[in-house]
Amino acid sequence: MKVLIDTHTFLWWNTDNPLLSLHAREIIADGRNEVFLSVASIWEIVIKTAKGKLNLPEAPAEYITSRMSTYRFTALPIQISHAVHVYQLPPYHNDPFDRLLIAQSQLESLPLVTADENIQRYDLETIW
Repeated sequence: MKVLIDTHTFLWWNTDNPLLSLHAREIIADGRNEVFLSVASIWEIVIKTAKGKLNLPEAPAEYITSRMSTYRFTALPIQISHAVHVYQLPPYHNDPFDRLLIAQSQLESLPLVTADENIQRYDLETIW
């Protein structure tokens, strides 16, 4: 199975946060699954860290790359088609990073691992 994890899922996985659902943990931990982390999530983490809204135990570059390597996550680049697709999305969610994740999930046919109920209103498969 291939899945796309959203930003909070990535952060919660790396901190063993109890808010991460058991089902999400099982999907991510299963070595047969290919887990994608969007460049949009990486960008969001960097911005939030720079603004002091997110504290990481090390610089974002080291934190993100080491965790992606440890857990064998695959980076999902942002394509022009992903960015343009955001225009077609209903306005259920205002967060630009989440809207890009929704577009990527839809266009790449990747279930999105997320607890965000606003995302679940879109036409895409979610896992939680």
